[in-house]
Amino acid sequence: NVKDVLLPPSTKYGLVFDAGSTHTSLYIYRWRADKENGTGIVSQVEACSVSGPGISSYADDPAGAGASLKPCLDRAMKIVPAEQQRENPTYPGALAGREENSSKAEQVLAEVSKAIGEYPVDFRGARILTGSEEGSFGWITVNYLLETLVKFSFAEKWEHPQDTEVLGALDLGGASTQITFQPGVPVEDRNTSVFFRLYGTNYSLYSHSYLCYGQSQALKMLLAVLHQASSSPQIKHPCYPQGYQENISVAELYDSPCVRAPSSASPGLVLTVTGTGDPAACGTAVRRLFNFSCGAQGPCGFNGVYQPPVRGQFFAFAGFYYTFNFLNLTRQQSLSEVNTTVFSFCRRNWTELVQSFPKDLKYLHTYCSVAFYILTLLLDGFKFNEHTWSNIHFSRQAANTDIGWTLGFMLNLTNMIPAEALQQVKGHQPGLWAGAISFLVLTIVAGLVAVFLHCFWKTK
Repeated sequence: NVKDVLLPPSTKYGLVFDAGSTHTSLYIYRWRADKENGTGIVSQVEACSVSGPGISSYADDPAGAGASLKPCLDRAMKIVPAEQQRENPTYPGALAGREENSSKAEQVLAEVSKAIGEYPVDFRGARILTGSEEGSFGWITVNYLLETLVKFSFAEKWEHPQDTEVLGALDLGGASTQITFQPGVPVEDRNTSVFFRLYGTNYSLYSHSYLCYGQSQALKMLLAVLHQASSSPQIKHPCYPQGYQENISVAELYDSPCVRAPSSASPGLVLTVTGTGDPAACGTAVRRLFNFSCGAQGPCGFNGVYQPPVRGQFFAFAGFYYTFNFLNLTRQQSLSEVNTTVFSFCRRNWTELVQSFPKDLKYLHTYCSVAFYILTLLLDGFKFNEHTWSNIHFSRQAANTDIGWTLGFMLNLTNMIPAEALQQVKGHQPGLWAGAISFLVLTIVAGLVAVFLHCFWKTK
């Protein structure tokens, strides 16, 4: 006896690779096909960390880039039901960065696509995010997870919180840093204006990405400044602990377009860098990486980039969180307490630090530099002050989900998928349709503009 059967809304899956300058991770998301005002309600299933360095390191070994992704793709195929894998549409990346014509970048992307193509999914291309996209998708992630875009009320219906509850996002990666927030005034510079429609509501944002001002590139710029101020191969580093010493060649120091080697520099020369543990001098040296004057064009962040005054609460994640978490500064301490802690840490010598943190040796010598860099970036760069400092919340996760641009990217992507209501079909019984085919969205985001920074950026 054939009768009408109502199918439950299908479950969709999304995979996003965050191929950053120093690491790559695969995030697996899922959501039900019935949606709230055109945007899927997405949750993180798993985050798989790809072994090895960032995608940018495979410039001379493109095949290695594709191979590195396979263990995480294997893991994803165990999570996504087999019957949902083969007949699913994918969303190709349409926007390229300034590395679009780089043959090496294209080879890496081709190998990544080839690796994906070996799996039972319909993959149609790779995608390089712009810095503005990275910042604004991070903003979506933060506000989605904290239910400031939409939330399920006690009255069992979806509600849109007040505009003032929306949070800003501060992201610090290896090669770039982003600030994104809802300014409350019209954004005067079209290049920093971003518009989103989510859950039936329009959002006008300010967003800017500062290339070369990510954590690893900032440390490189700092060392270059100290080298060029020194008249010998012996470099005194005020941000490194007293008693710490390392050797680095001139070629290694100037292997990025973020730092320009002086014409007199000999690539083969080995520099000896010795820590002096001087926090005041460290702060002075870090400030030399920025130009804080705004000129005549009105309010700015740094280096003459337009920025309206910061407004509302902010979530600071990625590099902002990891360094401050190491220093136990993620509990909403006052700016005075933060400064005291950073100065105190920067005065500790290398022997003492090694004894206190034997498991953190890889980055231990950099925490003082990065802490001062973060303080300078937030206070002098983004123009927070002692009154607005308490509006910054340092966090890695919200609602058991990692904070970053990948979830926001996926949420925005769901707006392109038609909403599905309960479907009416002919069948014998509901059980026959329990395994009905649903959608898998597989989007490989093969790097940000900054990913290929040190290999392919020829135009700067």
